[in-house]
Amino acid sequence: MAAPSRKAMRKSRGESLVLRYAVLGSWALACLLPILWFGTIAFRPRTEIITPQPIYWPTFSLDAWRLLVSDWPIAQYLRNSVLAVGGSVVIDLVLAIPAAYALARYDFRGREDIGFYILSTRMMAPAIVAVPIFFLFRTMGLLDSVWALMLIYAAINLSLVTWIIRSYMLDIPKELEDAARTDGASDLRILWAIIIPACLPGIITAAVIATIFAINEFLFTLLIASTARAYTMSVALANFTGGSDGVIYNAIALVSFIAFVPVLILVILIQKHLSRGLTMGAVKG
Repeated sequence: MAAPSRKAMRKSRGESLVLRYAVLGSWALACLLPILWFGTIAFRPRTEIITPQPIYWPTFSLDAWRLLVSDWPIAQYLRNSVLAVGGSVVIDLVLAIPAAYALARYDFRGREDIGFYILSTRMMAPAIVAVPIFFLFRTMGLLDSVWALMLIYAAINLSLVTWIIRSYMLDIPKELEDAARTDGASDLRILWAIIIPACLPGIITAAVIATIFAINEFLFTLLIASTARAYTMSVALANFTGGSDGVIYNAIALVSFIAFVPVLILVILIQKHLSRGLTMGAVKG
């Protein structure tokens, strides 16, 4: 039987590539359609959204934008969200990287048990600790402040960030550290010059996951932030779901879109490191 010609092989490879792009393009479109639909709701008048009849050619409107600018301090909500979420991620990384290095490299009694206990704190139901945390922050005078939100977000995600970074550090060969110690490098120098650059994709992955969890946190935000001075975007969404005006769908869509776009841009910018980070450390526990 004659071997297939080079032309036939190129044709088959081209057809396979077209099919692959068609499947991926269809999947991407299916993922983007809800986002695009949400975006269109943000630029439509409220009367068109709540009408029972289908509208095939929606009317362009900036009613939601005018509502946010005139009646709601959306810029302050966005600033509070950025400060609280960004500050909590920085705190998590500063505390989690040394802790993960100790759990991954130092041999001491109960090391595996400590790792399990750290991760188990993330499994605790938030309602169990909500009331004690409220009284703790009230005693400290931190209620209704962005600093309190920053601390609570960091505390919630610290165990998960530590566990993720530890998994990546376990993949780094110890021979690199042994060679550095031979040259007289200290543990702190090894951590800064070797370990952190080597597991940078894992650190970025942990930071992105912590960012997403902090943005989605609602219970503690509503508990700690009692006035608009400390409201974040998640609480701002709740303000549009009730009251005398009913559910303001176009404002909800607009606030959701504003909160979603920065995360999307961040993921697109670091997708190379993020994809590497999601595959590194996957088989380590």
